[in-house]
Amino acid sequence: MDPRFSDFLQRADSVLMRLEPLLPAVREPLDWQHTLAARWQREGRSGYLQALNVSLDMSLSDLIGVDTQREQLARNTRQFVQGMPANHALLWGARGTGKSSLVRALLAEHAGAGLRLIEIERDHLADLPRVVELLMTLPQRFILFCDDLSFEAGEGDYRVLKSVLDGSLERSPENVLLYATSNRRHLVPERESDNANTKMVDGELHPNEAVEDKIALSDRFGLWLSFYPFTQEHYLDVVRHWVEVQATQSGLQWQWSEELEKLAVRWATGRGNRNGRCAYQFARQWVGLQLLETSQ
Repeated sequence: MDPRFSDFLQRADSVLMRLEPLLPAVREPLDWQHTLAARWQREGRSGYLQALNVSLDMSLSDLIGVDTQREQLARNTRQFVQGMPANHALLWGARGTGKSSLVRALLAEHAGAGLRLIEIERDHLADLPRVVELLMTLPQRFILFCDDLSFEAGEGDYRVLKSVLDGSLERSPENVLLYATSNRRHLVPERESDNANTKMVDGELHPNEAVEDKIALSDRFGLWLSFYPFTQEHYLDVVRHWVEVQATQSGLQWQWSEELEKLAVRWATGRGNRNGRCAYQFARQWVGLQLLETSQ
């Protein structure tokens, strides 16, 4: 072999060794027959879908006191899974009231019928067209799930989502929907100053165009579901449900009592809120404590 060619091969091999760590790893396509959920991971200028190990122990019956919201989203999802027209959905309202849990419960309900869930972070929404491209030829039905979606004042990213909803998802294949949760109805904070320049035209009030621009974002979602703070009665119903679930799974004998009710109320008061997350956490703490005491 020509020494010059051998030297060239050695140099090329050395360059490739230095470059290889900088190159993106080769990603095998996900097996959607066995993968129920994935998360979009940004990598360089592109990204990939990473499989998630999800638990299907959350059922629709575990969501207490949100019957109307549960039925509307469940009906929309059934339409989607069965190949009928369905809407993108925005679940907005108080924290800890079951918005994200409802979406995950629907995955458990319809996974056997081909429903799959893909989580995507708010900062990666510009990648949605790429994600849709990866899914468009697959036989499964996909919900793209963006949890805790909101935009701060001055950010222009919300216009990217508007454009994606209008330009990519609404004309995307019928096997893709977007479900998002938010603590804000309009996703972008509204300021008093937004209405400072309103004026009267022909007796009709015309708000500042900035307000219209912000409100138009949530208009892209065909289904709006509102979740409100729990009353004490609602909170205690959820506590009772989760105590029963946790106790049954653990084989603990228990009985609802005035003392247990007072402990649950005190737990919520100490955290400054009454919601489903708080009720679930109290149930785990109380059942765990009872099991610890009986084991000693």
